[in-house]
Amino acid sequence: MRVIAGTARHLKLKTIEGINTRPTTDRIKETLFNMLSYDVEGSRFLDLFSGSGAIGIEALSRGARAAVFVENNRKAARCIRENLEHTHLAERAVLMEENVMYALKRLDKKGEAFSFIFMDPPYGKLLEKEVLLFLEKSSLCDSETRIIVEADLETDFSYLEETDFHIIKQKKYKTNQHIFIGK
Repeated sequence: MRVIAGTARHLKLKTIEGINTRPTTDRIKETLFNMLSYDVEGSRFLDLFSGSGAIGIEALSRGARAAVFVENNRKAARCIRENLEHTHLAERAVLMEENVMYALKRLDKKGEAFSFIFMDPPYGKLLEKEVLLFLEKSSLCDSETRIIVEADLETDFSYLEETDFHIIKQKKYKTNQHIFIGK
């Protein structure tokens, strides 16, 4: 796995071994950032369930002014720190090594919305629903924020009809999908 574009282009990233994380492939990551286009430049990026940090690091490499990484797994958090140092992007990054919901509550107290919120939670546990229902009422998300959820193909998002959110776009791959959500 590597950084696709920007200041850290071509640098290889570490990942942790095991089945607890599913690194987004370079091809899917490239497709995702092609869809985000030039909007990443100068943005504030929140990377939830960060794993190796590859998505947030890609955003920083492409010009995001700041990124917050939230990862509860100690090995994965260590991997993120190492990847940020290796890519020379650590000065624009904050790593919160804690449960996503606790981190969101702490961030919400600051009252500052993110440009992008990306999440790749463990599949089949409805964690994306819990996060989205929190974000709907939080200061972390405004009408300009784009939320991207990486999920398996079976994940149901019909509950969004009862929220202030709507699906902007859906991109399906062989085994998973990206759901783009806005207010």
